[in-house]
Amino acid sequence: MTVSMRIEKDSIGSINVPSNSLWGAQTQRALLNFSIGNDKMPLEIIHALAKIKKAAACVNNRLDVIDSEKSKLIVNAANDIEQGRYDNEFPLNVWQTGSGTQTNMNINEVISNIASQKTSNPLGSHIPLHPNDDVNRSQSTNDVFPAAIQISVILLIKEKLIPELNLLVNTLDQKSKEWKDIVKIGRTHLQDAVPITLGQEVSAWREQISTAINRINHSLEELFMLPLGGTAVGTGLNTPENFDELIAKEIAILTGLPFTTSKNKFAIMASHDGLVNTMSKLKILAVTLIKIFNDIRLLSCGPRAGLGELNLPVNEPGSSIMPGKVNPTQCEAMTMVCTQIIGMEAAVAIAGSGGHLQMNVYKPLIAFNLIKSIQLINDACFSSRTTMVEKIKPNIQKLQHYVDQSLMLVTALAPVIGYEKACEIAHLAHEKNISLRESALQLGYVTKKEFDEIINPFAMAKVNT
Repeated sequence: MTVSMRIEKDSIGSINVPSNSLWGAQTQRALLNFSIGNDKMPLEIIHALAKIKKAAACVNNRLDVIDSEKSKLIVNAANDIEQGRYDNEFPLNVWQTGSGTQTNMNINEVISNIASQKTSNPLGSHIPLHPNDDVNRSQSTNDVFPAAIQISVILLIKEKLIPELNLLVNTLDQKSKEWKDIVKIGRTHLQDAVPITLGQEVSAWREQISTAINRINHSLEELFMLPLGGTAVGTGLNTPENFDELIAKEIAILTGLPFTTSKNKFAIMASHDGLVNTMSKLKILAVTLIKIFNDIRLLSCGPRAGLGELNLPVNEPGSSIMPGKVNPTQCEAMTMVCTQIIGMEAAVAIAGSGGHLQMNVYKPLIAFNLIKSIQLINDACFSSRTTMVEKIKPNIQKLQHYVDQSLMLVTALAPVIGYEKACEIAHLAHEKNISLRESALQLGYVTKKEFDEIINPFAMAKVNT
């Protein structure tokens, strides 16, 4: 099927562009030159860029750099892009130039052509808006693209990830309170240890995630400082006076968040340590979640030949050959997601070190991995919370059985009869397959009354503060 084409021009020359597409010559060249993979530039970056273009247009007009009509056209087009009305006009892959120039020009060209369309001018005419002279006025890809990463990452974390993590924390907190009086055997080295309550065990998971949230929130403080106004290398060449301060304030108004201008744009444009730092905090969250969901997987293993202390909801058949089998599928999905994120964090760390002189040339990779990581963790937390965590039930019989059978309850006797005698009791009980009580009485180290008073699993699980 033949696609109708139009001719567009840029500084290199003329090129055919699909007639109905709103992108222009530079975007079309990028489509031809960077046909690498299927990873599209995240729409979160596109929408953040639209926010920046809108803010720049307002500030440029306020500083008499562009007139009110052009400013209004840019603002209206950017609003439409931000609301997702032109998502199909951003076809470029992540794997392009390291600065993100092709994507910045993509949005510049689309805004220009939206304005042409709305004013009944031919697409590609650059009338009434020129992609560079008007839409990109007072800007460079080198300050705009990293700012878009920072804005999109902050919005995703603040509006999606943190609220979902808080719901998971609340669910675990509720379980911890419900199970505060259920005594069970703790385990260290995967071997029996002294008693703990199930509520205490779950409280550790809750606290780990709460701490991870605090780490992530703290990392965002650095990202609120924007490089906008630095243009090509950080000097602010071709910007009117106070543009950097004013556009940061405009972004703050548009988002309701405390964005400011960076005091040293050379640093924030030559490297993206703040983004690397935030990605590292997402990695720590991933490490935390792997630990927690592996714990759930271990505690629920069985149901008859494993620990079986937790009963997970039956969501789907677990085997194509073994009838009735049910697997901890949400645990597996979560740990796969988190393993992927750990690998993506390593890539971001390497990318962060790729700041050559005045510019880092791995910006699209950093953007893609951060946004994908946030989305993956958010979705995995929602999935596991709603289909599994909220529905977990304790297996009271199994929990009590392990308490009754544990040899490590003998630890409470050690301060009374000494470590060596307590060891004798435990070893004899294990060798003869008898209870600790029987063993202690056979050895004659305590009376029945003394044993019953000292060996109290619930008292042993009480926090000693």
